[in-house]
Amino acid sequence: MATAPGVMIFAEQSGGTVHPVSYELLGKGREIADRLGGELSAVVMGQELESEAQELIFRGADTVYLFDHEALAAFDIMNYRLNLLELVNEVKPDIILLGATPIGRSLGPRLAAALDTGLTADCTSLEIDEQGDLVQIRPAFSGNILAHIKTSTRPQMATVRYKIMQALPRDCNRQGRIIRRESLVEEPLAVLSRVPCNRHARTGVAEAEIVVCGGRGLKKPEDLKMLQDLADAIGGVVGCSKPLVDEGWMDKEHLVGFSGNTVRPRVYFAVGVSGSSQHLIGMRTAGTIVAINRDPEAAIFEIADYAIVGDLYDLVPRLTEAIGKEQAPGEMEDALCT
Repeated sequence: MATAPGVMIFAEQSGGTVHPVSYELLGKGREIADRLGGELSAVVMGQELESEAQELIFRGADTVYLFDHEALAAFDIMNYRLNLLELVNEVKPDIILLGATPIGRSLGPRLAAALDTGLTADCTSLEIDEQGDLVQIRPAFSGNILAHIKTSTRPQMATVRYKIMQALPRDCNRQGRIIRRESLVEEPLAVLSRVPCNRHARTGVAEAEIVVCGGRGLKKPEDLKMLQDLADAIGGVVGCSKPLVDEGWMDKEHLVGFSGNTVRPRVYFAVGVSGSSQHLIGMRTAGTIVAINRDPEAAIFEIADYAIVGDLYDLVPRLTEAIGKEQAPGEMEDALCT
């Protein structure tokens, strides 16, 4: 292992804005780099991203490699891989971290294959052992165990779930360097269409500050409207547990849990959710958890801040109505406990 192994994170962007998972990666990367006595670098590709590159320094990076080209404004797997591969072969970081997002899950394996190294996907924790090796921790066997994985080849690569790691506070006094790199661009074999993406136009379940999640306690697909009414009243987004996806009631993009999204909202409503280990993996770090279930022994109550035992078909409409009356926070707590 090198004397001062470096940590590199891939900072993905969409519509000219860096994805928040990149700041979480910087938070963990800073911790690892300090432990190993190495440098933390970030890579960002796009067009006119100088301010975003500076933001990465404020968030913990020592060096930011900036690839600025119109062909990189939107994610292009061939060109992103081409430029990142050349940079990694030159800089030779010991550890590379990417977000476990659609982009990271697409780019990471292709980069690992080109580097002839391993990659651990969907990590929920990262540690450094006594030998200075990266221990990559992820759920296995449907979330029943946590696998601890080490990569014998270099670089060590992992994709990390969004809303798992802690981003560092923004420090406008941090100093770092931005290195502009010449972009390598290959013309695509074919372009069917390219639609500008604004990731802020629609908030997904992973980004939502309030999530209303339904589980197998719902009786039929039409009952999801009851959850949507609650979400609309409180400014939230509807999610679901795996049984509802398996039944075809909701798309996987709404899934919270081991095989779906990890969420960390301010408020999480678990409505008719039993609280399996697979589901808890995806939401247990929520700020406030409100659980509604008719089973007083439901596992979800073990981590809930507000445990409401009762019929969701009675309680959810009442809660929606109470919220619609624009109650004060103290009155809301009274409504939850009624």
